[in-house]
Amino acid sequence: MKEIKLVVVGLTGSGKTTLVKHASQIPVVETDERSLRDIGKPTTTTALDFGAVDMGDVRVRLFGTPGQERFSYMWDDLLQGADGFIFLIDGSDPESLEAAREMLRTYREKTSIPFIVGITHSDVPRSMTPEEVAKYLELPEWAVRGVVATDRESALSLVGYFVELLKKGGRYG
Repeated sequence: MKEIKLVVVGLTGSGKTTLVKHASQIPVVETDERSLRDIGKPTTTTALDFGAVDMGDVRVRLFGTPGQERFSYMWDDLLQGADGFIFLIDGSDPESLEAAREMLRTYREKTSIPFIVGITHSDVPRSMTPEEVAKYLELPEWAVRGVVATDRESALSLVGYFVELLKKGGRYG
């Protein structure tokens, strides 16, 4: 069975841990700790989240990164050997879009591996659409997809979509 390493990245609270949890077939390894500052949620990832899912002839290893800047030293380590990354943006928080664009720019400067953007909270009324975000980020629409990270089917759909793109491009295994 071939393996693909995907790194799930994004700002704090964008849904990285949630996506990894709901897409994984194995119990997820988490490194969440109680937040010492108000970041809009009670816990934060301090090292990584790890999960895995088999998709046909491919085992996908999912690595969720910490979103806080103070843990940015982990980002390069988690990108080592990665076949691609999924960049998550909270679609219900348009005020975070500029910070997300800057973080995506940082990742694109670190690596040339393929990526897609997932717009989380896409089930929330008035959430930004993938088309709006693609335009703002100056990306092709096929590279930006909506996802409900709390829904297993939606999480698997996003991961599966990216795996198929990687297969077509010959960029895995």
